Amino acid sequence: MQAENTYNYRVVRQFAIMTVVWGVVGMLVGVVIASQLIWPALNFDTPWLTYSRLRPLHTNAVIFAFGGCALFATSYYVVQRTCHTRLFSDKLAAFTFWGWQLVIVAAAITLPLGITTSKEYAELEWPIDLLIAVVWVAYAIVFFGTIAKRKVKHIYVANWFYGAFILTIAILHIVNSAEIPVTFWKSYSLYAGAQDAMVEWWYGHNAVGFFLTAGFLGMMYYFVPKQAGRPVYSYRLSVVHFWALIFTYMWAGPHHLHYTALPDWVQSLGMVFSLILLAPSWGGMINGIMTLSGAWHKLREDPILKFLIVSLSFYGMSTFEGPMMSIKTVNALSHYTDWTIGHVHSGALGWVGLVSIGSMYYLIPRLFGRTEMHSTRLINAHFWIATVGIVLYIAAMWVAGVMEGLMWRAVSPDGTLAYTFIESVKAAYPFYGIRLLGGLLYLSGMLVMVYNVAKTVSGSRAVDAPILVPAVAHA
Repeated sequence: MQAENTYNYRVVRQFAIMTVVWGVVGMLVGVVIASQLIWPALNFDTPWLTYSRLRPLHTNAVIFAFGGCALFATSYYVVQRTCHTRLFSDKLAAFTFWGWQLVIVAAAITLPLGITTSKEYAELEWPIDLLIAVVWVAYAIVFFGTIAKRKVKHIYVANWFYGAFILTIAILHIVNSAEIPVTFWKSYSLYAGAQDAMVEWWYGHNAVGFFLTAGFLGMMYYFVPKQAGRPVYSYRLSVVHFWALIFTYMWAGPHHLHYTALPDWVQSLGMVFSLILLAPSWGGMINGIMTLSGAWHKLREDPILKFLIVSLSFYGMSTFEGPMMSIKTVNALSHYTDWTIGHVHSGALGWVGLVSIGSMYYLIPRLFGRTEMHSTRLINAHFWIATVGIVLYIAAMWVAGVMEGLMWRAVSPDGTLAYTFIESVKAAYPFYGIRLLGGLLYLSGMLVMVYNVAKTVSGSRAVDAPILVPAVAHA
């Protein structure tokens, strides 16, 4: 069969398999640093094993390696299937795969060596930043080129979310990573002081808003209806959800900088837009969950749907908690505490992790000519192991965080602080053990997935499905 008569599943397969691989790596590093917070001697007095160097490796591995590969895989699959055409350029698509893996490997080498810009979620130095920009431009050309050559008039809503994520991340990365190189592995930010902080959190929060939200909402809008066998609950709501979310997210970044040198009016603006953000976020969550309307029974028997729908529940919870934590009076209690860590991981493990895993369980059999995964029971086991792990993790961090906040602000009758900092660390210590247990469970679930994927792929044959152009103009 001619290549132009089939979808390009090769690059989708590559990214899907690496999603699982980097997922294990990212979660493993997370478990290591969670252990170091309980037993500091686990760094073995080795600089490249210290918490300060492994922590950015963990965040980069989970967000950009695991999450990034999931986004590449699903966006390449969805844009082809909904546009009924092959990817714009097979060679450019292959370049994005190998280029992105090179970025990840470069990060895995440089971060433990202490080569870093020290900017949150943008720690990689300028040569790697340039490679990211080149790969991302190639990604944009492949994605939008595919939409331009589509065989149907309609552009499905998932592609709007993927497209917004691709364009916005390019702008965020280029502006925030503007730096002056002084050596091959050292640079200084183009911005200074409060301006640098503002640009960094404009980038940092929109990395959450577009990389970890908009892109994965594209995933949700395709795979939830597909797995449920139902149309999206409200297509009109999905369009409103898109425009409201895309506009509002851009302005929420300053809520990371409450009570800092940033002007008060900018802090307040960030808070207001964060509160407004609750409406489109919950609109999207409701749209996704209500897609099961009339087919709720499928949730009992389909573990992939469990992953997808429970991920939406965590999305709703995280997007309620985030705006609440942006309120200045709440933030005065929560900021710098483990509550923030709990919030981040309810979004990362609960929303991003579960929707990615569910999507991979949908994709991988289809990419290898199978009707389903090797074991449905193992998918179900993975779901429960992961869910219990997330609940343990975030509950422990919520309790520890609120307790820390209260201890830090408690004062004695004479006006002095009631507790020393080390007393708050001692009080939080037992909860670090619970967090480690939650992380171990989540990692164990990923290992179950590795086994299931390996058994599904072994003995299977890679396939590229034929392109069928429908008579009607929608996917």
